[in-house]
Amino acid sequence: MDIKESGEMYLETIYILKKQKANVHSVDIVEMLNYSKSSVSKGVNILKDLAYITVDNSGAINFTDKGLERAEEIYERHNVITSFLIQIGVDEQVAEDDACRIEHHISRETFLALKNLLKK
Repeated sequence: MDIKESGEMYLETIYILKKQKANVHSVDIVEMLNYSKSSVSKGVNILKDLAYITVDNSGAINFTDKGLERAEEIYERHNVITSFLIQIGVDEQVAEDDACRIEHHISRETFLALKNLLKK
């Protein structure tokens, strides 16, 4: 079973938060995404069940190897798509918002083509 768009959002958010601070907790996700505590709790539990993350006794969230790999992929897609949109003249904030939606639906083939185009 693979994760859905919401699961990818949680992984990306955890990844971004971990770049900012050592210990990430569910409340940090609640604050960043402005989601309800119950929604985040459910999402975190799903990611735990799928072995993308672990949660220690203090509530700190950590990636498994599988989870870190997936989070890095999602984060890269977001950055590449955002860069592409900005390069073609899209306003930076609009590019960020659109990339957030596109990153969950773009095919691997299209993503790699965009990535290669940006390298040129």
